Amino acid sequence: MRRYDLAIVGAGPAGMAAAVEAASLGVSVLVVDEQLAPGGQVFRSVESAAGDPALAGEFLDAGGALARGFRAALGAGGGIEYSPRTTLWHVDLEAGVISVLRDRRSEEIAASRVLLATGAQERPVPIPGWTLPGVMGAGAAQILLKTAGAVPGGPLVLAGQGPLTWLLAVQLLRAGAGPITMLETGGKGALWDAFRAGGLWTGRRLLTKGVGLVREARRRGLRVVRSVRDLRAEGDGRVQRVRWAGGETACDMLLLHEGVIPTTHVTRALGLEHRWDEGQLCWRPVLDEWGATSHGLVAVAGDGGGIGGWEAAAATGRIAAIDAAWRLGRLPEDEATRRAAPHRQTLAAALALRPFLDRLYAPAPEVLAPSDDATIVCRCEEINAGQVRHAAKLGATGPNQAKAYLRAGMGPCQGRMCGTTVAALIAQERGISIAEAGALRPRAPFKPLTVGEMAGLPAEAE
Repeated sequence: MRRYDLAIVGAGPAGMAAAVEAASLGVSVLVVDEQLAPGGQVFRSVESAAGDPALAGEFLDAGGALARGFRAALGAGGGIEYSPRTTLWHVDLEAGVISVLRDRRSEEIAASRVLLATGAQERPVPIPGWTLPGVMGAGAAQILLKTAGAVPGGPLVLAGQGPLTWLLAVQLLRAGAGPITMLETGGKGALWDAFRAGGLWTGRRLLTKGVGLVREARRRGLRVVRSVRDLRAEGDGRVQRVRWAGGETACDMLLLHEGVIPTTHVTRALGLEHRWDEGQLCWRPVLDEWGATSHGLVAVAGDGGGIGGWEAAAATGRIAAIDAAWRLGRLPEDEATRRAAPHRQTLAAALALRPFLDRLYAPAPEVLAPSDDATIVCRCEEINAGQVRHAAKLGATGPNQAKAYLRAGMGPCQGRMCGTTVAALIAQERGISIAEAGALRPRAPFKPLTVGEMAGLPAEAE
């Protein structure tokens, strides 16, 4: 069995930064990555996308610099092993062993410390018709743009809110897509409420970047409709139009986005302590100032511990790496504190605008708990909102108890797409908070795999 000081899961900004920092301190590092190349979701395929004018700016500049630094550390023989196309499916907390699937075969790897840098996922946006072909998350469209240069043809609608909607609108317009209509779902008083959150001066650089995207999108012809409610996708066999209260428009593709939430699937499966974040309306693992969780083996860095963006993710990755070096006896405590200080300053600056953004882009109540009972909530098992409400009336107190009445959360995605919505619907029906309703408790394997893969059998034997 191979053994490493630090096993990092994920090669996004947090994972890459942590690996480089840890290796520079004499820590042996394994980076496990499901993707083909480093970058994570935010900088996916950044190495192969160099020179694409549609992606010019921070993606190529900052993302490219992170990837180059990571590759340089790999090539220098500095103690980092990179394992792409590798999926984590189990962690034995007591033995300090992770189980991964690579080349269709499972193997076990021992690690003195495990850093989960698994990032974020898009918040599910269950609306009537969201299962129609032609409807997808905005993040999925951006992945297609980054990895294949794929640009949708015909009229396109971006519905929802958040920084990604403006960034993607600009990137698609640069690439020749259009016409594009943005249906903003933010409330009328959200901007003034956000101003009261403060942080605008400290976060002025990020704010300026956002304003620049808005201006470019409008200059390139983006049509914007504000304060949209009651979204509905309609069509015969695929999406053909979008309706909302007081309007409608034809489209060939509908992209939905209501922000991102931490990917807590693994941390919840491991039984680590979590709390409900009222500001970001999501579950997040409880972490100390170094990113350590409630179990001594595991730490979390990046958006998996709370949404902050790529700069915050890189800073938390470096801080967690320094903590790992201290725990492994490679650094005295005072030196670890000194080394972490500049990264903490970077982190504070990166998070300064977060309260403003969280209030500005807070999802509407019907996003968390769809009002139309016919709306599909669990895509895997085709369970609708009305069925979940009925389960709550029969006695289901949360998403885990709902499994006794429904199969919501028991499909291939293991509740990643429905867990938060099921909890919100039950909370609404029972008159309790989402925190009281709780979160799904997934189990290993974290991703679907065959018995043959689990046993480590070669493909021909399986």
